[in-house]
Amino acid sequence: MSARAAVPWQVWYAALALIWGSSYLLIKLGLGALTGAQVTALRVACGATVLLLLLAVTRTPLPRGLRTWGHLTVTGTLVCSLPWFLFAVGEERVTSAIAGISNATTPVAAVITTALLLPGEPVGRRRLLGVAIGFLGVVLVAQPWSMTHGPDPLGLAIVLAASASYGVGWTYVRRFLHGVDPGGLSMPAAQVLVALAQVPLLLLVDWWRRGRPAAGPFAPGGADGVVHGWDLWGPLLAVLALGVVGTGLAQAMQYAVVRAAGPTVATSVTYPIIVVSVLLGLLVLGESVAPLTLVGAAVALAGSVLITRAGRARSAPLRTPAPARMSR
Repeated sequence: MSARAAVPWQVWYAALALIWGSSYLLIKLGLGALTGAQVTALRVACGATVLLLLLAVTRTPLPRGLRTWGHLTVTGTLVCSLPWFLFAVGEERVTSAIAGISNATTPVAAVITTALLLPGEPVGRRRLLGVAIGFLGVVLVAQPWSMTHGPDPLGLAIVLAASASYGVGWTYVRRFLHGVDPGGLSMPAAQVLVALAQVPLLLLVDWWRRGRPAAGPFAPGGADGVVHGWDLWGPLLAVLALGVVGTGLAQAMQYAVVRAAGPTVATSVTYPIIVVSVLLGLLVLGESVAPLTLVGAAVALAGSVLITRAGRARSAPLRTPAPARMSR
């Protein structure tokens, strides 16, 4: 029996909540010396390396076919490179806690996209109610009536778009990649490889956005200028942990949970992720979260739970590449 099979799935579930919940803390630490695009690039490179090594060890093949890889290019963008880039850029303007709270909007985006891409699947009143509740929660977090108490509007919009990208991407998977998964870590690895191929473009776009500094798109420095010593190595180590553990090894843990408890249980890890991200932001980074923001987070989370439970009641588990489903 393998080590993964010998460990109860509840242990892997708790580990995933801690690992993916800490992603926003690690991103914030990485931004101390790197730009958002550089954080994304290092994260993707480390994650891709780990997944390729796991594929080699398990002798798992990558997906085949030009049509499949065409769809993987879309899903790799929507569930990997785009949200990871947007979360890192968004956290340049908002706290890690706010970035974590934004995850509650993923099911909302999934319901809306389902209505567009899967017209044969009924949305239902409970899921529509969940969307409305989730939207109310986002409004309470954003506090658009106040110019001083809410988070930075642009930063919040960016992390909300990142979270929504997951919902759109996995609905696209259900529509166009259903039934083509070779199994194991094949699909997650393929999507991260797509993200790896897009990394140079992200770095160039970011370099152009920052005014084309002479040091080039790869030189670290973040928003505060060139850094040295631990001020550089600390953020680098944080992003290495994000890439190796959160983007690479966590995929194998997620697969263990899916095999033992099913995709429905595995997907519900979204909920503790939000709690962990807020707690780490408060306790480790000393971030402040307004009481109304916490209320909004609870409301948005309630909408997310309602959507997920309504979806379980309406459809059987889908044969989609669940191990990468909640990549954060």
